[in-house]
Amino acid sequence: MHALARFALCAAPLAVALLRAAPAAATERNFAGSAQLDYLFVPDDARVGGVLDGFTTEAALKLAADVSDKLSANVKACYGCHGFELPMAYFDFRVADELAFRVGRFSPSFGAFNIRQDPANHVTSDNPLPYDMGRMLRITDWNLGVLPSPFPDNGVEVGGTHWFGERAQLDYAAYAVSGFRAPAGANDLLWGLSQTRGGNVLDNNGRPGGGGRVVGTFRVGEANDITVGASVMYGTWDPSNRFYYLIAGGDLSARIGRTQVRFEYLVRRQTFAPAPSVPYKLIVPPSGEEAFEKHGAYLEIERTMSETVTLLLRADGLYRAGNVPVLSPLAPRAAVFRYTAAGTIGLAPGFRLKASAELWAFSNDVPVHQDLETAFHLGVVGTF
Repeated sequence: MHALARFALCAAPLAVALLRAAPAAATERNFAGSAQLDYLFVPDDARVGGVLDGFTTEAALKLAADVSDKLSANVKACYGCHGFELPMAYFDFRVADELAFRVGRFSPSFGAFNIRQDPANHVTSDNPLPYDMGRMLRITDWNLGVLPSPFPDNGVEVGGTHWFGERAQLDYAAYAVSGFRAPAGANDLLWGLSQTRGGNVLDNNGRPGGGGRVVGTFRVGEANDITVGASVMYGTWDPSNRFYYLIAGGDLSARIGRTQVRFEYLVRRQTFAPAPSVPYKLIVPPSGEEAFEKHGAYLEIERTMSETVTLLLRADGLYRAGNVPVLSPLAPRAAVFRYTAAGTIGLAPGFRLKASAELWAFSNDVPVHQDLETAFHLGVVGTF
């Protein structure tokens, strides 16, 4: 069965159920969407280690319905370099502001970027490197970022919001989901197994992963606020539940008038068993079990210059520490750095032009910047 047909069979019943809900039961429905066409230009000498350059399209359609004052439902379908995907298909049941339950398929609460990962919600055409989902240079060498976004999964999440007066807000979430996975003998997570393409929606070891997030927001003026958050996620990824991944992150953002400053730091620690038939650059311990860490961070400064022009400066990077096969182009300590200048221009309501220039540096002698590369994005994005 083709991917489009599988996608339709999964999404259509959910959408029809929402659209056909009795008028007395559904107080409000909302249908929205976005699409981005981006062209990534990379010089020929930089097209090593894998890169998805040229034209790419990212599109998303979302249907939301308020079934009652306690119950709502969301379904979202998207298309991109990963093919067709169903990142949302869930119900929210709200007991009170401080207690709500989310059940179905969704991206669990982790980090600040995931809530704005849709291309229509950020200035650049691609994700920050800690959340890279396929547009980075040398993608094959690095196997994406620390936690590629979005990261939809099947499970349940409980969360809520509490206000302390009018200037302080606390949000929390805790969840249990299927978790990330990879086949036995893998050195890293296989992100494609968490996507709905090919029917990859079942757990491979029967044990859920879990995690949570806590966020504090403080208003310091009519147009100024500060947000601080912390997130964690844990699970086993192999069929025998022998090896684990642990992901932790912290984020800080500030809105100062028309300027926004954002910073996030992520780290993933993962254990694995090197294949005995594969030579490695470092000596494998007698236990036959190894571990590596992948760190990622980004800093963004975004300024709204006018109703139609927004500018952004970004510095981000990845750092990996741990044993690798002899044939890997990465050293046991390797890093990638990127510096970006980007901007958007509104051409019409809901329709914008995007452009960015990137300077990349790859290093097997951290923190020395060794191999310098450039890349350029030009795209358009529309919303409705």
